[in-house]
Amino acid sequence: MSENLLLAMEGITKTFPGVKALNNVKLEVMPGEVHALLGENGAGKSTLIKILAGIYTKDAGEIKINGEIVEISSVNDAKAKGISVIHQEISLVPKLSVANNILLGTEGKEVFINNKKRREIAQKTIKELGFDIDVDAMVDTLSIAQQQIVEIVRALATEEVKLIVMDEPTASISEKDVDKLFATIRRLKKKGIGIIYISHRMEEITQIADRLTVLRDGCYIGTRNIDEISMQDIVEMMVGRQVEEMYHYNINAIGETVLKMKDVSSQYVHHVDFELKKGEVHGLYGLIGAGRTELVRVLFGLDSYQGEIEIQGKEVKIRNAGDAMEHGIALVPEDRKKEGLFLENTIYFNSVITILKEFMSRFRIKNSKARETTEQYKKMLKIKYTDSQQLVGTLSGGNQQKVVLSKWLAAKPDILILDEPTRGIDIGAKSEIYDLIFQLVKENVSIILISSELPEILNLCTRVSVMREGRIAGHVERKDFNQKEIFKYAMK
Repeated sequence: MSENLLLAMEGITKTFPGVKALNNVKLEVMPGEVHALLGENGAGKSTLIKILAGIYTKDAGEIKINGEIVEISSVNDAKAKGISVIHQEISLVPKLSVANNILLGTEGKEVFINNKKRREIAQKTIKELGFDIDVDAMVDTLSIAQQQIVEIVRALATEEVKLIVMDEPTASISEKDVDKLFATIRRLKKKGIGIIYISHRMEEITQIADRLTVLRDGCYIGTRNIDEISMQDIVEMMVGRQVEEMYHYNINAIGETVLKMKDVSSQYVHHVDFELKKGEVHGLYGLIGAGRTELVRVLFGLDSYQGEIEIQGKEVKIRNAGDAMEHGIALVPEDRKKEGLFLENTIYFNSVITILKEFMSRFRIKNSKARETTEQYKKMLKIKYTDSQQLVGTLSGGNQQKVVLSKWLAAKPDILILDEPTRGIDIGAKSEIYDLIFQLVKENVSIILISSELPEILNLCTRVSVMREGRIAGHVERKDFNQKEIFKYAMK
């Protein structure tokens, strides 16, 4: 097989201060193959891909493209060798148009001089891929889902591409756009283009991939054909243990109403009535653009509103995040990098920022007590890092998400809003977050859970409110849960 390989990475090793990120890892991709790369957050997937993309240089090992040993020491090296990467985290230029972003670095200068030609190329590429994005729109005006689509289009715009890496490409896009992406992948396969596909959505892996490779703790675990391995075996390879049950919902004693929204409207949501009871997990479901995030932004004081909000039976005014926190509300946002973390600051700082005043004594911080709190949540959430003074931006996506959770759990909220808390999180970490949710409701914390993954809604929630076009389209009690009932409200 080796002579027919498009890509062969062998013995890849990479060490960072205090941690061996990769240890003798291998990955092989054939022309026209979709090869899934799997592993928990921190397993080494991102490091391996960054070596292939020229962002990191390897310490040991070799890389072959079409049987020829190559050195990839920069992003331009990777592009010159036909390697294109769709990163999980958005890397577009916010103040440039969609057209400029799509063609940035892939076309000659004459395209940018000729505005008409630039737009025509971008429009043609978007149309061929089946997506619908305004090429003149500035990227910073787009939703996360739309930006993800632009990332995908940009990676596919180069005719010379031989190998495409897709890192969680469907994390933020709608099911309709997932179908378009998969149709595009199948067309690329027919052209002999190889695809490395990274996703934590197992149903996608079994649907689109031909083979899979699993990494764990920076080591190569194995490669298997998709049609020769069970879901249980995949999970066991990834986590090193059997995972018998992802969800173990226990009916919790639901208390009195702690939150009521009456006829609440903002720029994006309209005449919403919503209530939350003590110790429940109330799901918010809807298609992308339905208004779920916009509704909780109102509740957390990020958007102005009309209507009434009651906490513990008393009407309150929530004008900003400070007001929300005063009333015991915490928000773990969907976009952890932009809204949840100070990426250029330490894990320690991010972990205690919401309760910093508790550690102040005559304008000085009681560092020992603050570090105790940081260590407490490191153990509770199983956050992987070597030193709390490490920059939070250096952590894997899953561990960054856990730091966001620790920051808000430290504030001991009565109402916790979780907006897509498991987006981009591996199976093991998902299970840990589910355990945390169940533990919190037992302690009478009330949770609003926004998730695009229907199994999470069906298995974690006591009831669900379905949004469509900025309105509550319907409420479904747990006893009536089924996919058809929920989709009936979500679809136009």
